[in-house]
This record gives sequence, structure tokens and C-alpha cells, in this order.
Amino acid sequence: MEQEKYQNLKLGERGAIISIIAYLVLSAIKLFIGYISDSSALRADGLNNATDIIASVAVLIGLKLAQRPPDDDHAYGHWKSETIASMIASFIMFAVGIQVLVDGISTIFQGRNESPDMLAGYVGLASAVVMYAVYRYNKRLAQKIDSKAVMAAAKDNISDAWVSIGATIGIVGSQFNMPWLDTLTAIIVGGIICTTAWGIFRQSSHELSDGFDEKKLAFYESVIQEADGVEEIKELKGRNYGNNEVLDVVILVKPHLDIKEAHDIATYVESILMKEHGVFSVHVHVEPQ
Repeated sequence: MEQEKYQNLKLGERGAIISIIAYLVLSAIKLFIGYISDSSALRADGLNNATDIIASVAVLIGLKLAQRPPDDDHAYGHWKSETIASMIASFIMFAVGIQVLVDGISTIFQGRNESPDMLAGYVGLASAVVMYAVYRYNKRLAQKIDSKAVMAAAKDNISDAWVSIGATIGIVGSQFNMPWLDTLTAIIVGGIICTTAWGIFRQSSHELSDGFDEKKLAFYESVIQEADGVEEIKELKGRNYGNNEVLDVVILVKPHLDIKEAHDIATYVESILMKEHGVFSVHVHVEPQ
């Protein structure tokens, strides 16, 4: 099972690399066309993709580091590396998002009389199509290898497609004697960047502080409770190591059981959770009821 996890991390690199290539090309085109066409919305979209390059590189580095086996000072492995990389990426995205917001708001106060060239609208629309295709690929890959990191990248891809559509709408709308609409769209894009950064930061900080999904914990509790020989669950804790779930369980069994019988019950509980429900590691402690 552990070897399969490492292989899945290797496969996950493909999604990150495809995202990096797409973002590199699109951000360069958007920033160039945005400046020559004088479109604030397209420039903001280009900066958004530039932050996505950093985020995707961080995911790629995290996936590579997470593949390292346990060593002397990392007895549990390096699985949390991708989570740390995601948090670093969120800080960078926050900085760029705030800069886009500041630039957009200052442009509104300065006033703008000219609409951007319609070329910016065509670039925005083409970008949305490309990002939707990347989203579909990464989503299928994430489902195939059961990767939270790649699925998060896929969600970022589809949000970028929507940002490009929004930028296109703003650019097209500005052609109808509403040049301010392009700047307003840029501000909205800045808000989306900050919101996406907050979502990544919230999830990564939750996992790094050993937070765990309460609904999943309740589900695992019901599974353990139904196992033969388990009289009661005294304690159940869960934490994440990257995409891997780790559970610590204290169960109560009948007091007259010998050591082997109690051990067999613990082994059975571990087997159910790991083989049938995909939990990476389970430690079961047995106490007499």
C-alpha cells in the first residue's frame, strides 16, 4: 500500500507540470496583450496565472519531497512537505492579490476614458478554454490516484477558467461606453485571488495543526464500533500526513480475554480500516472494559 502511495505521488507530478506549462504560456501572453491593449482585467488575470505558476511549482516540489522515505529525523516520512508548500504558495498569492486590488482601486480613482482593445477579450476567452481542458485532465488524474494535492490544483484550474471568463465579460462590456467595467473586473479578479489564497491557507494550516474532518472521524468510529469483539471506543484521534490519514484508537474489550485474543481484535480493526477504507496507518491500543 505504501509503495502504491509513492507511485501515486509520482503520477501526480504530471498534473503539476502540465499546470506550470499552461500558466507560463498564458501568463506571458496575457501580460503582454494586457499592456499593449491597455486592459486592466487581462493584466490582473495574467498576474493571477503568474501566482498559479508559483503555486504549481510549490505543489511539484512538495510532491517530490513527499516521496522521500522515512529517515532518522523524519520517522513518519516526508508526507507533509506538499502541505507546507501549499501554505507558502498561499502567502505569495495573497501578496499578488492585494497588489491587484490596490492597482485596480487606484485606477478607479484616477478615472479612465478609453476602453481596452478587443484583442484582450479574444485572449481571455481562449485562455478560459485552455484552462478548462487542463482542469478536466487534472480532475481525472486526481480521481485516478486519489490525490488531494492534484484535486486542489484542478479546482484552482477551473477557478482560473472562470476568472478568464469574467475578465472577458468585463473587456467586452467596456466596449459599450463603459470603460470602467474593465477596471472593476480587475478588482474582482484581485478579490478572487485573495479568496483562493485564503482557502489554500485555511486547509493547509488545518492539516499542519493536526486538524481532522469530524464527519470522517464519526464514520470511522461507527466502523470500529461494529467490529467483532469491540465493546466500546474509549478514544479516537485522527491526523493527516499529506494525503494519508492516520488514526490512533483506544478500544475496550471483555476483561476475560487473553493477550492473543485481544491482539487479534486490534489487528482485525486495523485491517478493516486500512484495507476496506484506505486509512494509511492505524494504531490500536486495547484495554479491558
